[in-house]
Amino acid sequence: MTAPTTALKTADTRHSLLEDGCALVLGTLLISFAVLLMRQAGVMTGGTAGIALFINYTFAVPFGLAFFLLNLPFYYLSVRRMGVAFTLKTFCAVGLVSLFSEQHALFIHIDQLQPLYAAVLANLMLGVGFMILFRHRASLGGMNILALYLQDRYAIKAGWLQMGVDVAILLASLTMMSLPMLAISVLGAVILNFIIALNHRPDRYSA
Repeated sequence: MTAPTTALKTADTRHSLLEDGCALVLGTLLISFAVLLMRQAGVMTGGTAGIALFINYTFAVPFGLAFFLLNLPFYYLSVRRMGVAFTLKTFCAVGLVSLFSEQHALFIHIDQLQPLYAAVLANLMLGVGFMILFRHRASLGGMNILALYLQDRYAIKAGWLQMGVDVAILLASLTMMSLPMLAISVLGAVILNFIIALNHRPDRYSA
């Protein structure tokens, strides 16, 4: 008697295409606005977005373009290890963040933004945005794909793995920012990955 009930529950709780689409737009809007705050304040982050920010700060390459191109090599791993549906949703999420991150500045400009405030608020928004994407079986590519794969395959928490990678990227950014700004950026990365480690629990949530 329990098997049909379990199957029915799984079918009922699976997200529809409309729900996935709305989640992708909402999550990427939050993430891209967080990127705007970090760029405005000169704050760094980790992961593929951090590398894209580094390129943006150093070579004046648009963040959206750098972020989109940097993610291309990871789709092969995503298709092989995470499936076609996950990869398509991730590709859409990366494309939306790349697009939205360049469009926000057309509608809003912040004249004064304190870096510590920007780092905390932006990484809180990133954490919420990532959780929305993760719970709809999507990511922002790059290290997210690797972290989610290792979590699903070897039960290594995605947040803790990303924290180590992010700190390494932030330390490399010492070539372009001061120690106080680096400390603020590291604090932001810790906040972000703590949110992911605390909330991303596939054993408690599935869809």
